[in-house]
Amino acid sequence: MRSIKFTVLCLSGILVWPLAANAAEPAFQLSDLQKLVSLSDAQISPDGKHIAVVLSTPVWKTDKPKQEIDLVDTSTGARRTLTRNREGVSQPRWSPHGMRLAFLAKDTDTKKPQIFMMPMNGGDAMRITDNKQGVDTYSWSPDGRQIAFIAQDSPLNEKAIKEHNQVFPVTDGNFLLKKALAPWQLWVVPSDSGEARRLTEGTFSLDTDQGGATPPAWSRDGRHIAFTRFPGPYWGPSFHSVIAQVGLQGGTLSTLVSAQGAVSFAYASDYASDSDEFGFQRPRNGDENNGNAVYVNINGKTYDATAGLARNFNSYHWMPDGKALVMQGELGTHSVLWEQPVSGNARLLDLGDVNADGALSVSKTGAIAFIASTATHPDELYVMDSVNANPRRLTDVNAFVDSLSLGRTGPIEWKGPNGFHEDGVLTYPVGYERGRKYPLVLMIHGGPEGASTVGFSPLPQLLAAAGFLVFQPNYRGSINLGDKYQHAIYRDTGEGPGRDVMAGLAAVEKLGIVDPDRIGVTGWSYGGYMTTWLTGHYNLWKAAVAGAPLTDWVMDYTVAYYQTGDRYFFGSSPWTDAGWNIWRTQSPISYVRNVKAPTLLMSDVDDANVPFVNAEEWYHGLRDNGVTVEFYAYPESTHFPQDIVQTTDVYRRWVGWMEKYLK
Repeated sequence: MRSIKFTVLCLSGILVWPLAANAAEPAFQLSDLQKLVSLSDAQISPDGKHIAVVLSTPVWKTDKPKQEIDLVDTSTGARRTLTRNREGVSQPRWSPHGMRLAFLAKDTDTKKPQIFMMPMNGGDAMRITDNKQGVDTYSWSPDGRQIAFIAQDSPLNEKAIKEHNQVFPVTDGNFLLKKALAPWQLWVVPSDSGEARRLTEGTFSLDTDQGGATPPAWSRDGRHIAFTRFPGPYWGPSFHSVIAQVGLQGGTLSTLVSAQGAVSFAYASDYASDSDEFGFQRPRNGDENNGNAVYVNINGKTYDATAGLARNFNSYHWMPDGKALVMQGELGTHSVLWEQPVSGNARLLDLGDVNADGALSVSKTGAIAFIASTATHPDELYVMDSVNANPRRLTDVNAFVDSLSLGRTGPIEWKGPNGFHEDGVLTYPVGYERGRKYPLVLMIHGGPEGASTVGFSPLPQLLAAAGFLVFQPNYRGSINLGDKYQHAIYRDTGEGPGRDVMAGLAAVEKLGIVDPDRIGVTGWSYGGYMTTWLTGHYNLWKAAVAGAPLTDWVMDYTVAYYQTGDRYFFGSSPWTDAGWNIWRTQSPISYVRNVKAPTLLMSDVDDANVPFVNAEEWYHGLRDNGVTVEFYAYPESTHFPQDIVQTTDVYRRWVGWMEKYLK
């Protein structure tokens, strides 16, 4: 179905929809997941004429994606493939003068990701690194002659392991680790190939076992390199990070930003063009319960440039003149861009119905490249010729969706507990008929530092195609309604968010379109936590789907990779008098005896984020209390299956469970 313009009237937070269009065209189905092309890491050339972007297409037969880097002309949208038959393609990065393009790909010799260099005037890509552990991330020097990269050291006890002694100390790691982790350090290599040279060494680390490495940031004169310095290679204490720098010739490290939680930005734009001004991100005022602010250092003075907005930002990029930044984040139920002067008020950019993803790339001409979607069309590549221009769509790789009937999607708002102005997203069933009442599925986002927006999303459309209303509430802790709302989850991780969700459900029910006897609740990760919390506290659900649910805060703190990072929710350890009660009363497992709803559980076996044992506990608690429950495990080490076959299976079971109990 082509995009149809329609009017949505919002009266006291209640949506009023017009009659639905004829749903003669086929709806979005499970098989369509195989056709969806993912776009990522759009990088615009310095002159703004081309964009390199990574395309990933599912291949059902091999269950591996086909990946390539494409080059897109910003004037015409003409697209050609730069890389073929390479695995693990990622991080395309232009040289400062735009004559070469570097990227990461899995090397056939080392079996690890290495840096490859491609001349843009013709010729094959050449590998320029051969690091035994592989390259995590990298960046060009200002003159284009060198590349700084981050790579992990060899195993700490490599000699002992070879001699069959594999014992290791348990510190801040998660329960799945089988060896002590070596730190990640900084290296530099000539961009035309040559011997790599180490710049840093120590027990600190530039990455962690769960990621977090940011590309090295070169100073304007190329004499120093800044980087995020973590206390060690484990994620648990990573919130104590600072920003350090080292000279190109090595030597003593110095601290550039000592404020804990500071991270060098993930796209190597920390330094403004042609100046020594730099920026970084950090939870506002160092409070992990606040959103990520953008700080700048101007003339030696550091301050929060985004204090006036007091909300979360996912990313930022300097504009060419060094006088402003462009930033991405969620505003209500939309993903938007702002222009933020280094001093003064931010300005919301006009994106129309386009919802911008997190990563941004800016050319020397001021053009902005990003990936985005609309409510009726999946991700495509967009460009804005300036901050005052309208977004232009350059690709049409997911054009097939335009011929499908989709459930109409829009925002809904309500007044929640504690006087909060709250919102969510409502998707109507395909072929919706006014006057009918429909079964409703709550689909609760994870995080909790996430947000549901009106951008295209496959699972709500699959549920809409099956005849369900789909309600995606943004509860306290979400990042779309400002720091006060995000911070409100502190010491209130279950009860408060639960009341937010129920207030949103009441707003949807006021529309008169919900069958009150056919309501289900679902979610993954923190959405799974909310699902288990709600089924243990409210007895109206006819079905539940909990994916990778956190059910026991104490256990999760003890074995997950978050470790001490979980403390910011409660301000204490669960093993002290101060934290003993709250960690347990906010755990859904304490209320498992109250659950009546037939429940489907799904989880990855080796998930270090929300360990499998959380779902195991919930499964046994329900089963032993006579509740209908099924539990399916995916033998993966991820937080959600990453391949097309198992992703399809997750969605098939999710929708099927709702059909079984709500239809």
